[in-house]
Amino acid sequence: MICLVRDKRRFDAEDFNEAFLKNVTVIEADLNDRKTLLGLPMLIDVAYYLVHSMTTSYPKFGKWEEDAAENFVNYIDQTEAKQIIYLSGITNSDVPSSHLSSRKIVEGILQKSRVPLTTLRATIIIGSGSASFEIIRDLAEKLPIMIAPKWMKSKCQPISIRNVIEYLKGLLLMKETYREVYDIGGPDILTYKEMLLAYAKGRGLKRMIFTTPAHTPKLSSLWLYFVTSTSYSLAISLVSSLKNEVICRDMCIHTMIPVRLLSYEQTLQIAFERIHQKNIVSSWKDAVALDTIDKDFLNFTEAPEHGCFKDKCQIEFDRPSNDVIENIWRIGGNNGWYFADWMWGLRGMIDKVVGGVGLRRGRRSENDLKAGDALDFWRVILADKKSGRLLLYAEMKLPGEAWLEFRVRESDNKNVFIQTATFRPLGLLGRMYWYAVLPFHALILQKMAKKIVQQ
Repeated sequence: MICLVRDKRRFDAEDFNEAFLKNVTVIEADLNDRKTLLGLPMLIDVAYYLVHSMTTSYPKFGKWEEDAAENFVNYIDQTEAKQIIYLSGITNSDVPSSHLSSRKIVEGILQKSRVPLTTLRATIIIGSGSASFEIIRDLAEKLPIMIAPKWMKSKCQPISIRNVIEYLKGLLLMKETYREVYDIGGPDILTYKEMLLAYAKGRGLKRMIFTTPAHTPKLSSLWLYFVTSTSYSLAISLVSSLKNEVICRDMCIHTMIPVRLLSYEQTLQIAFERIHQKNIVSSWKDAVALDTIDKDFLNFTEAPEHGCFKDKCQIEFDRPSNDVIENIWRIGGNNGWYFADWMWGLRGMIDKVVGGVGLRRGRRSENDLKAGDALDFWRVILADKKSGRLLLYAEMKLPGEAWLEFRVRESDNKNVFIQTATFRPLGLLGRMYWYAVLPFHALILQKMAKKIVQQ
């Protein structure tokens, strides 16, 4: 089995058992860069196409998806592949959203390949870490009363990620499915309002939702952007899709691949269990928008020195170093930032207002960090727990670039905690920004460092 990824360092082998890893070869390539595909293997039987670019800026994602699909077809036509399996979205509307239109265009490009294509068109996929689930989770957890737009009454047929995987596996080299298209969905047909209320019920929360007669796509996009952890570009794509009903027209695939379809309530319970067990392997929030951060960001494992301002705090401590390292690894998300969380929240709100990611992305796990993870408005560049070093890069809107680094070292038989904030300004505005926030740094960062060591 071959797994194609953009960056092998973000494929964490610790998430999988040894038996699985023995049968998997991880290969690095970028479908938007044709040169990187030249060394891919030719001896393959089936290719699963599970690529999308919705996390990129709204005007660009359609073009990126088309380019990726065309590069993939150029490659796959040179191989010995017998089948392509593509996971798409249901497009019942005569005027589909930009997101669903892009999915359909990609399907048309893949159909041009000499290799037979089998397409699964899914409704909303529910599972811990998925965008759909996390947005439902954010809304239901944070808002006891909602005045929601008309699309809350749109019907959909949510399906469990487990059932999607079962269908994808069942199609493998099934010749009668070559060049065919199938709708897949769960057993329940629900409105988005019913889905939110079912989530709230499962969590023991009392929620009230009132719907208005208007769609208000722009207002809805802003609402999702500020209340949930989604980006504005993704919010626009989602809202334009939500006005359309996504219900399976034909479930004939179920007679060919008879899986036990999980109800929406059962799917939520499984997601709750994975969250409770801290067993979320990946989350859509960790996806990297390549138009906002260098695609090779994991190569930069040292904060720069030249032309930078630095705020450094160094504290000696007597307690076991592992205790302090554990505190570092719990920073952010629901755990907070150890000091003046309300000020961090205010900074996140300001970032949202100016179009940044804000604090609502949180973190994938409460006690685990990996290189590439999103951590509030930071991105984890390096997470070396053995050596006690964590390096974060700021994805907030700034007139420059910022890094935050934590280290635990032993010096002269003493344990030392070192916290360094680095800022590389962009022009005069960047320098003005640094001096404007310097008083807050002196208060917040030094207090935070003391709390990390002492708590």
